[in-house]
Amino acid sequence: MDDERWEPGMPVLDRQGPRTVTASPAPPAAPTAAASPAAPGTNGPARAAVPDSHGATATLPPSLQGLPPRSVPEVAPTPLQRQYINLSVIVLICGAIAITALELGAALGSPLVKLCVLIAAPLLVVTTADAVLRIWRSAWAWMPVDRGKGLFRLAWVAVSIIGLTALVLASVVVLLA
Repeated sequence: MDDERWEPGMPVLDRQGPRTVTASPAPPAAPTAAASPAAPGTNGPARAAVPDSHGATATLPPSLQGLPPRSVPEVAPTPLQRQYINLSVIVLICGAIAITALELGAALGSPLVKLCVLIAAPLLVVTTADAVLRIWRSAWAWMPVDRGKGLFRLAWVAVSIIGLTALVLASVVVLLA
């Protein structure tokens, strides 16, 4: 096992590698007696090898063979991938404090609300931009595999940019209040 997090008793999860798109996928092979027992060293049935677009072999369970891919591999991590959750928690806490203060009757120009916006807004802009970058990369990774899924993700990018613009404008309104 090449994943240091794996422990005995955990299911083995095989990653789905990228596959080339063909005009007519081959029908799934009929199950044989040799394919049904558990493969040595795994907790599940044997998996069929499927060549991917890089020439390597990816293994898929029989139920997924011949179906279009459900995901495409991520080529590179985004710049904030490791810090994304930690930064989002800070934004969540600042947002909860600011919203609670507003609900309890604080004015929009209250120093507490402004401080929360001053801390949270730049972090939210940075984390949202990081998420938009990830969606953008995902859209272009899907284009050769499934154009519809790629275009759908490009729509997410457009909506995210509109939301990011609204966020910046709302932050400016609060800071100028």
